[in-house]
Amino acid sequence: MQATKSKITKALPVGSEIETCDNSGAKVIKIFTVVGSKTRKGRISAAGVSDLVMASVRRGRPDMRKQVVHAVIVRQKKEYRRADGTRIKFEDNSAVVLKDDKGTPKGTIFKGAIAKEVCEKWPGIAKIASIVV
Repeated sequence: MQATKSKITKALPVGSEIETCDNSGAKVIKIFTVVGSKTRKGRISAAGVSDLVMASVRRGRPDMRKQVVHAVIVRQKKEYRRADGTRIKFEDNSAVVLKDDKGTPKGTIFKGAIAKEVCEKWPGIAKIASIVV
């Protein structure tokens, strides 16, 4: 897991409900913590593309609901700046559910594009990703 070169804007605060883009069984998850995040006292921590979050499954298969899962943010609506100066944004916020915090994805198919920063930081997700932007 390497550090990202781009300055990613943190667009998804704790409490956000976002959709998943894999076939893990979870449809909507709610972020309740950003792993490794440090903020000023009293400030709500937020996640951006390629951040590891812990979330609870709000909608999905009955056996997946109410479970605590690790997830990685793969798309966000808020634009962010890459190291080469380009700015990129997606049309939705989306995450991939993981089996463990090491980066092994639970699903086997990803719907939609995956950000390049995610593939650099999480090689397990990069193996399965079909479209990388």
